[in-house]
Amino acid sequence: MTSAADFTSGKGHRDENFPVASRLVRAELRPAILAFYRFARTADDVADHATASAEQKLAQLDRLEAGLRGQAGMGVEGEILRSTLQARNLTDRHARDLLEAFRRDVTKRRYADWSELMDYCRFSAAPVGRFVLDLHGESDALWPLNDALCAALQVINHLQDCAKDYRNLDRVYIPLDRLGVEGLAVDCLSARQASPELRRVIVGLARQAGALLDRSRPFAERIADRRLALEVGVIQALAEGLVRRLERRDPLSERVHHGAVETTGLALRGGIVVAMRRLVRAVGARQPGLRGSRG
Repeated sequence: MTSAADFTSGKGHRDENFPVASRLVRAELRPAILAFYRFARTADDVADHATASAEQKLAQLDRLEAGLRGQAGMGVEGEILRSTLQARNLTDRHARDLLEAFRRDVTKRRYADWSELMDYCRFSAAPVGRFVLDLHGESDALWPLNDALCAALQVINHLQDCAKDYRNLDRVYIPLDRLGVEGLAVDCLSARQASPELRRVIVGLARQAGALLDRSRPFAERIADRRLALEVGVIQALAEGLVRRLERRDPLSERVHHGAVETTGLALRGGIVVAMRRLVRAVGARQPGLRGSRG
């Protein structure tokens, strides 16, 4: 296996749980986001390949990084992203951080506690949002809010896919100390239905993701770009909806993902909430007496 095509899953940006370069984003910026996504998707496919050896996966990730650093003929997705970044005078730091996460996926299959998981999310999730903020010319003062939202999205995905990740990849993102408190071993994830003990673990982690979403809630209204703010508001609303579903549903035996109608409703509500908050904030800025009305 010597090229990225040997590892491809066939998954694209329309298959993700959350919007990627949706029409809310300015049209001229979507190609750059998609170039970043394809780089990340390629690396993810490499790390998650079912039969490739660890050595083959790490070698292919190295080729992607070599392309990103300008070595021709090494990794086309990296070369394309490099050209995109250079055209906009953007750093490759966020893409390199993602590669760190995918290398961990190859070599690390268990996480001891929440702190270890959050450190992983710092590399696997936060760089995506940071890149989008940089692309829009937003301040890096927004990074803490971005990181909270991105970490929550990552944890939600881990919980939704916990059985599949264990079954297909022998990879467990649920912290081992949480399982240990309930007297569980990782093979509990192979059951057809979660035990009451495992449900308590999943609900507890879902609520911690919810706490991260509480921290990220002001994020959208503080983004200068109106269209990006609306997209972030949509993502926030979808994530909050998934946390509620994880509190009620068993990802081992029940569907957690939103259906199309639910997704549309949550997206509309999220966008409207952000638009209204931004309007109130703008009016409050012009009329100081109204500032206390912002909710």
